[in-house]
Amino acid sequence: MSTVATSLLNQPREVERLVAGQPTSDGAGVKLNRVLTQNLQRRLDPFLMLDHFGTDNPDDYIAGFPDHPHRGFETVTYMLNGRIRHRDSAGNEGLVSDGGVQWMTAGRGVIHSETPEQTAGRMAGFQLWLNLPARDKMREPGYLDVQGADVPEFERDGVTVRVIAGESHGVAGAVQRDVTEPLYLDVHLPAGARFEQPLPAMHNAFVYVYDGTLKFDSGCLQPAGRMAILANTPGSDGVRLTAGDQPTRAILVAGRPLGEPIAQYGPFVMNTEAELVQAVRDFQAGRLA
Repeated sequence: MSTVATSLLNQPREVERLVAGQPTSDGAGVKLNRVLTQNLQRRLDPFLMLDHFGTDNPDDYIAGFPDHPHRGFETVTYMLNGRIRHRDSAGNEGLVSDGGVQWMTAGRGVIHSETPEQTAGRMAGFQLWLNLPARDKMREPGYLDVQGADVPEFERDGVTVRVIAGESHGVAGAVQRDVTEPLYLDVHLPAGARFEQPLPAMHNAFVYVYDGTLKFDSGCLQPAGRMAILANTPGSDGVRLTAGDQPTRAILVAGRPLGEPIAQYGPFVMNTEAELVQAVRDFQAGRLA
C-alpha cells in the first residue's frame, strides 16, 4: 500500500510570474540563456544574474571566458556536464567537472578566466551572481572549488537533492553565507514526485526548470527554460514542487535581500555611481588583485 508524505508546509508560495530567458553570448562568444537580467535585480535581491548554458556543439563554448575583471559580488558556477578551469589574478586555480561548483568572491577586485577543458561533448551548467553587502564589497578576493562528489546530497521520498549552498532537511550545503543566507538546491524529481522546502517568507526566491515540467498547487505549469519568481506572500512558509508526467530537474534559489542600492557597470557591482567610477579607474590602473 502506497503512502503519501506528510506536508511540511501550511501555506506554500505561489508563482508570481514566469520569466523566459534571453538568448545571448558572453565571453569569447559562449552561447547562453540569460534568465535573471538586470531589470530583475531589485526584485530578486541579493541575486544579480543567472545564466544557463547547455549545448553539445563545441563551437558554442570552446572559446570560453578569457581574462575579465569583477568587483563587489560573488560568482557561482555550477557544472552539470563538462569541465571548466578557473584562473585568477589572486593566484587561485581550480578545475571542476560534472556536478562541481566554483565559488569566487570578487571582493575589491579580481581578474579571472573560465576555460572549458574539452574539445567535444556536452557543456552545461549555470552561473549565478550573488551580491555582497556594502561592508564586504572591498574585502579580499577568495575562491573555492567543490568537486561533484563533495557536494552534499540526500534523497527524500524518491527525490534527490544536491545542496550547493544553505541547508535543506538537515543537510548543510557546500557553502554558507551569513548575511545573504543563500539557498541553492539542484532538485531531481521522478515523474509525479513532490518536494517541499521551507523558506523564510521575506527571502526572495525563484525556481528554474532545466529538464521536464513542474506543477504548482495554483495550477501553474512551468516548462523547461522558464524561471518562476515565487511570491513573497505574508505568512508563506516555503515552496512545494511537483513534477509533471516526466522526470524533472530544477534549481531552487533563495536568499535574504540586502535592501541596499545596486549600481552596476558591466562586471562591477557597487552601491553608488562614484564607486563604479573608482572601480573602472582601479582596473585601468592595474590596482585589482
